[in-house]
Amino acid sequence: MPFRHPDPSHDLRTRIAWEVRQRIEEAVDHVCLEALVRTRQARGLPAPVADSAEDRQEYERHVAVFLERLEREVGAALTAEQQRRAPASPDPGDDESSRRLRVQVGLAQMLPDYWQRFDAVRASFLVDPPISGGERRGLLGRLLGRG
Repeated sequence: MPFRHPDPSHDLRTRIAWEVRQRIEEAVDHVCLEALVRTRQARGLPAPVADSAEDRQEYERHVAVFLERLEREVGAALTAEQQRRAPASPDPGDDESSRRLRVQVGLAQMLPDYWQRFDAVRASFLVDPPISGGERRGLLGRLLGRG
């Protein structure tokens, strides 16, 4: 079923941006959920649970890291002209994830190969997903069983 902007009175450009954002959000959600499950499996932990606040926080860390990597890696391949046209200024009230999503929408609308670039970042992210907070401990801490 196609996505529809909730307010059909908006212009075509706004509706397209809204639909692109929805698609990017879905793709990011899929990547980050898969990364979360993979990191859980690698650590011998159970699968995430939808109503767990801790699982939600871990998922949100994956989203933040993935969006930062996506912005950095897709942005690194931009020409000088594309960099000038890329959205950069935040809207008032945007949190970091919202700002990064808005940048991705602009890039998706500007770059004909955006989804190929997205997929390349996705693939590298899933090969080396971020390690969750409790896993960032030193070798000595792991050997001694400390946090």
